[in-house]
Amino acid sequence: MQRNRARLREAMTELVLEVFRLNGRLLAAGDALVSDIGLTSARWQVLGAVALSPVPLPVAHLARNMGLARQSVQRLVDEMMNDGLVRYAPNPHHRRAKLVLLTDRGHMTYRAAMDRQGPWADGLAAGLTPDAILSVTGILRKIRGRTDSDVTAGSETAESLMTRGNKHGGVR
Repeated sequence: MQRNRARLREAMTELVLEVFRLNGRLLAAGDALVSDIGLTSARWQVLGAVALSPVPLPVAHLARNMGLARQSVQRLVDEMMNDGLVRYAPNPHHRRAKLVLLTDRGHMTYRAAMDRQGPWADGLAAGLTPDAILSVTGILRKIRGRTDSDVTAGSETAESLMTRGNKHGGVR
């Protein structure tokens, strides 16, 4: 039982480390793919969240849906507004939280990015099956769901792990 738990823990740690490595590579590849059309991976991600939302949303809701800090998304939206990619619109549900909408230029830029993303994704998927990709996606989604539900408990757990055995509260 302990041996199986240790193997499972090692496998999960290796998966997390590989996801971190992959995230870095995906961000760099995304930056390279869209840099000449005025985007970064971060801007593309926010532009996509606006484009794919079935209803206009304020920055705080976009950030929550993306799992990002509101301040980071606000900064990117403000930059993209200055570049003419998005605009603010009145929010009938909240006076101060304006809705974020794509401009015509934003729609064209997002379409240009997605036109590049298709062939790039084809290259990444070469030799893989849709079922294999969907299986991995399902596993990652399940792990993400577990981390979402453990966010507040996780901070307490991390704190207790850091201070365990140290009455002064420092890191051991």
